[in-house]
Amino acid sequence: MKKLILIFLIATGFFGIAQVHWMTLAQAMEAQKKEPKKILIDFYADWCAPCREMEKQTYNHPEIAKIINGSFYAVKFESDGNETVHYAGHSFSNPDYKSKKNKNTLHQFTKYMNINMIPTMVFLDESSNPITSLSGFLKAKEVEPYFTMIATDEYKTIKSRQEWEGYQKKFRSKIKE
Repeated sequence: MKKLILIFLIATGFFGIAQVHWMTLAQAMEAQKKEPKKILIDFYADWCAPCREMEKQTYNHPEIAKIINGSFYAVKFESDGNETVHYAGHSFSNPDYKSKKNKNTLHQFTKYMNINMIPTMVFLDESSNPITSLSGFLKAKEVEPYFTMIATDEYKTIKSRQEWEGYQKKFRSKIKE
């Protein structure tokens, strides 16, 4: 048994299993009161194949998981789920929710955040105000400049397409697939 545990610990160290520490929106908002951080909300659905691929390939990438865990409160939000959410003085639910077996109507919070496709990531600042969103399946190397730019507040200084392209060049070779 000890050998098995030792082999597992060595293997996880070599392969760098990375995992994002997900929480609910309520937990993130409460944590934000104690230690202000930006919030990343991943709008997903259980039936969404690109959402599952993004979980495996993007969020579990060691560099991306490190950035997320260090700079954001990460929230998984089921875009057609049944959770009641309190945000910006409003209460949101999904009154037409039927069951887990079916695709459901979009949750009121999903609509409020103007999410039209999944997967979509929404970034909130330390005061829970929206910064931006990214939609569709994105690989680690595609999202890394955004995560870094938002985490470090550099998004506030980039004023032109040329500045953004220069910023992206810094990251093109950093993340390997």
